Amino acid sequence: MPPRATDVQRAAVLGSPIAHSLSPVLHRAAYAELGLTGWSYDRFEVDEATLPGFIEKLGPEWAGLSLTMPLKRAVIPLLDEVSETAASVEAVNTVVFTEDGRRVGDNTDIPGIVAALRERGIEQVGSAAILGAGATASSALAALARICTGEVVVHVRSEARAAEMRQWGERLDVEVRIADWSEAEEALSAPLVIATTPAGATDSLASSVPERPATLFDVLYDPWPTTLAARWSAHGGAVVSGLDLLVHQAVFQVEQMTGSSPAPLEAMRTAGERALAAR
Repeated sequence: MPPRATDVQRAAVLGSPIAHSLSPVLHRAAYAELGLTGWSYDRFEVDEATLPGFIEKLGPEWAGLSLTMPLKRAVIPLLDEVSETAASVEAVNTVVFTEDGRRVGDNTDIPGIVAALRERGIEQVGSAAILGAGATASSALAALARICTGEVVVHVRSEARAAEMRQWGERLDVEVRIADWSEAEEALSAPLVIATTPAGATDSLASSVPERPATLFDVLYDPWPTTLAARWSAHGGAVVSGLDLLVHQAVFQVEQMTGSSPAPLEAMRTAGERALAAR
């Protein structure tokens, strides 16, 4: 798709709650760097009930949408096409409106995780562990399907979540072993640990970080660092943050929505860091 630099175009992030979203900061920084002076990016409080009406009212000036919870699955019936990546986890975080009026959904969280790890030199791992089993965990599992050659141990709190992660493993062709959350300390010795839990959920694990930990990918970014990430760094381990994920997935979104590639990764990261520091 050719760049739309001369057009007046709109994009936005939708979700509920949405006031905390850094997406406007990242996308606007990209537009400024790319010289897309006619582009704007906003945020709108939209839930599952109001999503269909919101999308139906969008005019031809709209280039795309970023979607956060609880809309990633709710949007799928409203689309004309869904990418294989998004379909693999039944979650869409990116909608692009094509010039012929079609709505195309994608998931940039999955390649965003892979890109964030690759930036730190991690191309492949023999095994990995996931802490938590929510929506982000399925994207993490899909990312691991691309780079992990062996077992992925998923630490969960409930049998219902365990069943879901087993199903995702079968669907994504990943060797998944379920472990109880009470055994989460054992995960910290894995070559790659991906923490997908809410703020505070992993704080109690910090005291169990081994002397020479490998790599922790903690999907949180505010507040940062988490207690676990801080202890991990203090012990000399590599840490990938939620901001890394947010920036990399936004890079893919900007490229898809604007047709400009590559998107300005460093300008977007700097803008995100400044916004977090100001909070």
